[in-house]
Amino acid sequence: MSQEIVVVPHTHWDREWYEPFQRFRLRLVALLDEVLDTMEREPAYHFTLDGQLACVDDYLEVRPENRDRVAALVESGRLAVGPWQILLDEFLCSGENIVRNLELGMSRADKLGGAMPVGYLPDMFGHTAQMPQILRKAGLLHACVYRGVPSSVVTDAFAWVAPDGTALRTQYLPAGGYGNGAHLFSEAEGLEERAAAFVRTMREWHGPEGSLLAMYGTDHSAPVRGLPEMVTAIGARMDTLSGYIGAHPGAVDGLPQVHGELRSHARANVLPGVISVRAHVKQAMGRAERMVERYAEPLAALWGEEWPGRFLDMAWWRLVDASGHDSVTGCGVDETAQQVAARIAEAEHLGQAVRDMVTARLARTVPSDGVLVVNPTPSGRRGVVIVDVAGTDSLVDPWGEPVPAQNLEYAPTLLLDEEMDPATALTFIHGTELYGQHITDWSIGDGTLTFTVAREPSAGFDVDDLRGALDGVTRVRILAEPRRTVAALVETPPLGHTSIRPASREQVWAGADRLPPGEHHPSCWLGSDSAPLPVRGDEEVLDNGLLRVTIARDGTLTLVGRDGTTVTGAGRVVDRGDVGDTYNHAPPLADLMVSEPELLSSELICSGPVVAMVDVRRTYLWPASGETVDGAPELPAMTRTSRMEEITVTTRVELRAGEPFVRLRVEFDNRCDDHRVRLHVPLPSQAVESYAEGQFAVVTRALTSEGGCGETPLPTFPASSWVAAGGVAALLEHVTEYEVVDGELALTLLRSVGYLSRNRNALRPEPAGPQLPTPAAQSRGLRSVNLALMPYQGDWGEVVPQAEVFRHDLLVVPGLGDPALPLPSPAAGVSVTGEGVAMTSLRDRDGWKELRVVALTPSATEAVISGNLLQARHADLRGRPGESVPVSDGAVRLPLGAWEIATIQFRQL
Repeated sequence: MSQEIVVVPHTHWDREWYEPFQRFRLRLVALLDEVLDTMEREPAYHFTLDGQLACVDDYLEVRPENRDRVAALVESGRLAVGPWQILLDEFLCSGENIVRNLELGMSRADKLGGAMPVGYLPDMFGHTAQMPQILRKAGLLHACVYRGVPSSVVTDAFAWVAPDGTALRTQYLPAGGYGNGAHLFSEAEGLEERAAAFVRTMREWHGPEGSLLAMYGTDHSAPVRGLPEMVTAIGARMDTLSGYIGAHPGAVDGLPQVHGELRSHARANVLPGVISVRAHVKQAMGRAERMVERYAEPLAALWGEEWPGRFLDMAWWRLVDASGHDSVTGCGVDETAQQVAARIAEAEHLGQAVRDMVTARLARTVPSDGVLVVNPTPSGRRGVVIVDVAGTDSLVDPWGEPVPAQNLEYAPTLLLDEEMDPATALTFIHGTELYGQHITDWSIGDGTLTFTVAREPSAGFDVDDLRGALDGVTRVRILAEPRRTVAALVETPPLGHTSIRPASREQVWAGADRLPPGEHHPSCWLGSDSAPLPVRGDEEVLDNGLLRVTIARDGTLTLVGRDGTTVTGAGRVVDRGDVGDTYNHAPPLADLMVSEPELLSSELICSGPVVAMVDVRRTYLWPASGETVDGAPELPAMTRTSRMEEITVTTRVELRAGEPFVRLRVEFDNRCDDHRVRLHVPLPSQAVESYAEGQFAVVTRALTSEGGCGETPLPTFPASSWVAAGGVAALLEHVTEYEVVDGELALTLLRSVGYLSRNRNALRPEPAGPQLPTPAAQSRGLRSVNLALMPYQGDWGEVVPQAEVFRHDLLVVPGLGDPALPLPSPAAGVSVTGEGVAMTSLRDRDGWKELRVVALTPSATEAVISGNLLQARHADLRGRPGESVPVSDGAVRLPLGAWEIATIQFRQL
């Protein structure tokens, strides 16, 4: 057996899981102490540190004095670290998060002596379609995977092909995954027999020639003492994973090909239930990623002053840390989930701070009675904003043109009218502040002291002037300036800003002459699109000329698109039992489905012309929990309890001018356990497949999923920003589980379970982890989900730009400038256009602006990037500059292949 077996000692380190992070870290420090001592004592010892730098960082934070020891072993090639910062879940974070993870891990590994040049993905619950392209564009020529590999793979190496055609040599870990050699050295006796059996098994996968990979390690394992001697005893050699894989050329000629994502259940469990458990964590992740990727970074790059790199770095550290495959997945104990949620919240707060810093700078040029409107998308856009303004005058844009608007609500003007000692009233005043506003005037008459307050302070008020005038005052009134909440339809430039304000007719005419020479009305940003038709609505029908929404007596919706595509019965809420765990859904043996409401009512909130809204309230009786047999909690529940909870589900149905989709906000107070709640949308036409946007790709999926390992292959899948089938699309704010079943699209709103893993799960034969209670995973309390439904005809291409609009609201910031200022001229940032072209990132990098785009199209296209560009160059996914890109008339025309991810860096005039 001389040199037939290459032993790769390693540990698979779950940073947090069935214990929270700091408890696991204590064990990590002990393990790495032993590893370093062993490797320095035994020169033949090699070790692979799980492909993630987080292990090194977590260790060195406790043992900073050992950095040089770690670096020496990395530089010698005996200790393999990286290339990831953390072993992520690929489906529950954005594509940009994946890139930043790799970027962080490789740059930090370089400082220690270099990253392992292998995209090591040992325990992710399936793999995204574009991972080969991501790895190749970061400079990696090999991948290594375990879960999700289809039954068509019968060798331990294959060519993994991304949608753009990038093919990567991929090492498969059959016959035990990342622990396929863990049993070899369990004891000295029988070593040769176990080695011979290992060779026979692996030869079936590898073929008659070449060395065989034995991954010696498992979860949180330390190296066995005397390992080099035992390796020698069987005629094997020890190496790192990169040492073994690096001996193979990166060529894929002759290897079997696998295209796209890897989510098959044929070879290993992919544990699909992690997509839907602890849905609030997925919602938070989606919000935080958008805040950093699409608001904070682009705005700071285009409109900020000094680049706030350290704040954004901290945000990305937290997002990457949260993306761990036992973190954002929610399949850990409750303490772990709490820490992950806090980490995500911090990332969002950091992004908000940067966003607000930049927009405050812009808002100082806008008069205080106006509002700044910022467009986070790279194309000109007409959209609805909700603004709070004073007075009753019409809203106008910087050219003095009226802005379509609709009053939604009026704030109270009488804040206080009570008999009181005036000295008491003076204690309410802090400087000029009173009742959260500022005193602009005061008067006394008939024994009443009247304050007039407004949002903005005015000069001249001094409380000392008031003290001597209070004789005879017995009553205090506080009057606020009239204010209202308004829905306005605003035209905005790409990645730029504009502003609006209330103005009298005289001010409108005076402002009409303010257009500077050479400037154009903002309609030029929107092409030849005509102005949208007004919205009209009542309690039964909403219509904006692009979409007609009819509310049926059972609370469901009929949607009719402009092309005639009709969806009937959309929005049915279906509750069923779930007695599975955080990894896998499992229905009770005797399930009870509830889909019909006991009571129904609807209320018209507003009727147009900019926005129309109706609240539909449906009250259901849902079983309170699952019910075990004879009180045996170790067994799966056989049925649902007869005890019922009355649950009211409120669906806000909202239709805006100019939008071909209806927005839904579904909200309810979950007081039940052990159940799954889904929103069902019947398909307009029969579907044989679904389409879902994910990480830099749109994935086509069959209506079934391949099985074979033992885990029941439920065809529930993740969708990031939208999913479409049979002529209807759901636009999403966060990664959402869906299934196409019985001619309907079913979207999971909530999945409530009480165990990390059940020893007995009806749809998974073996445990996925320890059977520990997770009461917080029942997700009790108020739950709300925002989504939109859009009928479409033809292919899914028209869905992409609408999902972009739905996910990225226009940003509204109150003006901070002198009220005497005119509205500033609108300003465009950078425009990115092209059939199927989507922007995923825009940031500053070393004085250059770095833009990443992807071609979400099955055919070649061209990205046009404009905005006074001066020079441009290509870059890889690590930001390393490449060849220059021609710039003409301040723009770049960038050819893109189908599904290509491209990064360019540019400078502007």
